[in-house]
Amino acid sequence: MHRVRRTVILLGSLVGTSTGAQQLPYRDARLPIDRRVTDLLSRMTLEEKVAQMLCLWDQKKLITDSSGHFSPASAPRWFRVGIGRIERPQDGHGARSEAEFVNAIQRWVRDSTRLGIPVLFNEEALHGLEAAGATSFPQAIALASTWNPDLVQRVFAAAGAEARARGIGQVLAPVIDIAREPRWGRFEETYGEDPYLTARMGVAAVRGFQGTDSMIGPQHVFATLKHMTGHSQPESGTNVGPASIGERTLRDMFLYPFEVAIKEGGALSVMPSYNEIDGIPSHANRWMLHDVVRGEWGFTGTVVSDWFAIQQLLERHHVVVDQAEAARRALDAGVDIELPDPAAYPTLVDQVRRREVSVAAVDAAVRRLLRAKFMLGLFENPYADVAAAERISGAESTRPLALEAARQAIVLLKNDGSLLPLRAGAYSRIAVIGPHAAEVLLGGYSGTPPRVVSIPDGLKAKLPSAATVQYAEGVRITEDSVFTREPQPHIGGTLSKFRSGADRVVPADSTSNAARIAEAVALARQSDVVILVLGDNEQTTREAYSEDHLGDRSSLGLPGMQEALALQIAATGKPVVLVLINGRPASIPNVVARIPAILEGWYLGQETGTALADVLFGDVNPGGKMPVTVARDVGQLPVFYNYKPTARRGYVLDTIAPLFPFGFGLSYTTFAYSNLRLTASHIPPTGNTSVMVDIRNTGARRGDEVVQLYIRDEVSAATRPVKELRGFQRITLDPGESRTVRFDISSEHLSYHGPDMKRVVEPGQFQLMLGGSSVDLQSIALTVDAAPVAPSRR
Repeated sequence: MHRVRRTVILLGSLVGTSTGAQQLPYRDARLPIDRRVTDLLSRMTLEEKVAQMLCLWDQKKLITDSSGHFSPASAPRWFRVGIGRIERPQDGHGARSEAEFVNAIQRWVRDSTRLGIPVLFNEEALHGLEAAGATSFPQAIALASTWNPDLVQRVFAAAGAEARARGIGQVLAPVIDIAREPRWGRFEETYGEDPYLTARMGVAAVRGFQGTDSMIGPQHVFATLKHMTGHSQPESGTNVGPASIGERTLRDMFLYPFEVAIKEGGALSVMPSYNEIDGIPSHANRWMLHDVVRGEWGFTGTVVSDWFAIQQLLERHHVVVDQAEAARRALDAGVDIELPDPAAYPTLVDQVRRREVSVAAVDAAVRRLLRAKFMLGLFENPYADVAAAERISGAESTRPLALEAARQAIVLLKNDGSLLPLRAGAYSRIAVIGPHAAEVLLGGYSGTPPRVVSIPDGLKAKLPSAATVQYAEGVRITEDSVFTREPQPHIGGTLSKFRSGADRVVPADSTSNAARIAEAVALARQSDVVILVLGDNEQTTREAYSEDHLGDRSSLGLPGMQEALALQIAATGKPVVLVLINGRPASIPNVVARIPAILEGWYLGQETGTALADVLFGDVNPGGKMPVTVARDVGQLPVFYNYKPTARRGYVLDTIAPLFPFGFGLSYTTFAYSNLRLTASHIPPTGNTSVMVDIRNTGARRGDEVVQLYIRDEVSAATRPVKELRGFQRITLDPGESRTVRFDISSEHLSYHGPDMKRVVEPGQFQLMLGGSSVDLQSIALTVDAAPVAPSRR
């Protein structure tokens, strides 16, 4: 409440003169956008400009009635100069009512403010629009396991269309952080540990959201690249912790996906991260946001703050004395707009008048913010199609795409004795055991889709009517009584959004869990096969956004008493398939040693049960690959595959080998690699070559293989990783079928930031390695010859 009162006082100075909007050049759609922006900017008062740099989220209650509808009568006087953005208009609304809410505000702003500047509405869309009734696709880390950028582009084109139908102009996704710290609760939001894979997924997501035209079409939205940068390797693994990263690693690893998504994908918005790098918080880092992003990369889009991050320059980082200084430093760094509610940026009006901030700095930010609205066509048509919003959201026609994504995301980690695939007619009694196996876990930043398929329901739909599927909770991880009166275990449906939002985390007591384990073991003994579903839930791995809402962990094992359950189920001697539904890689060497078949699913979205049943019974051959390295123990961290030559010397009485390597994934068939070759084995530093390999399906089933290309620079002026992913292709082969896979190699693949921090291809020998994972590779040498030296003239 105090924050709201303070903001109202600050915004009181923003009230401008209200006159009727006129048909002026900025309203003329025939004119170039830059000319329209210039014309509009020239007509705006200082108050109107700063209003475009502000957003409402919690303070939407100042402009809504008790039912959540827009209420012009209750809107404060300062709102009459307009507002730049409104965050999460879906709060309290379904698809139709959200579109109506958006339209009511747009109509009032157009008719009742002096210049009629439309509002840009933001939503989250990490793995589908986070809203009631929207389609829920697999979580980002699961999408990374598909190694299929074309599929990812289609997923986010669908999510973007659902968002735009409701009147949304920008989504705060994708997350292209490089996830090198699995204790971090936001691991699931990423595309894994590798910059190249993340860059390709980032480009695909941007193209899906934005389309590929110069304007943002009526079925597309602005994407927002986040979080720039180092956010995903925080000190102690705790969210918003400092990132101790040198500039070369920063450029080659953490900034690389952002650069590619901007230059190649055409991303038009960036969000800085909460953390600091070398003492400078990202929201005050002019070198990163201005010198590198705008100066070196030529980025022309908007930079939007993360939620409350400008305030945190004062409240957490302690690098400013007040909100006014926080506003100055963020604006100077290049942050155009403050999200989600006004706190620091309203002070800019008085600061400009006191000449503490230049008008030119405000104008530059507002110019970029206005340009985005013109690119969306909001000045011509700011309204949502209410009927389309209701028709498109969570549509039946989108389910096949959600199912395809879930199927392709599943990774087969172990299959001793070819236990999988199961034969549908071979088992009359199937046990499904696990703390959340009968509901659907969607992970963080999830809405509530109109339908979900649980694992038991997926199995029942697959099996003959004579077969029975019985469920036991096995253990309980956390008590859901902190957010719902519905008894546990939950049968069907999803409570992900509510579980993630609950602050309190109450672990289940061990005595009750011991009884649950006994019940599950009894069921297992009576069954022909056990599907054991273990992992996380949305309280044990999530964004830790405050000290009262934690989500990072100090260990990497299965939370609660799940490992004890797994070992006792394994001891029954029954065939057991472990299905992992989780948000971070699990360090479970004891479980892996005792269970013959293991599938990694991460969070698979609304079609979880159908996709897993298809894979378990062989209707789909799993082809996903791990986008991360899985540690055996938390003591191995960091454990990413692309380490430097002096790392990983070894441990006394232990191994440096991971539990599962990066890029790993089995299949129900087998593949053979042969005839590795180059079109040219010697090239100049600016030259090109191609590497090719033949792949043959040597098994009896049709299957997918992800062919992976890694490169190692054998001698370099500054140290390089032992291997780096530089290409991949997911291919499908019939039994006995062969295909030649080709990767074109250029300076982009061979270069790095050298001793002077400039990109360089150094002469010398490179190893090009191809195979089905980061540890199963064939190698061929490529030599980069020194450029000839021109003879000197005398």
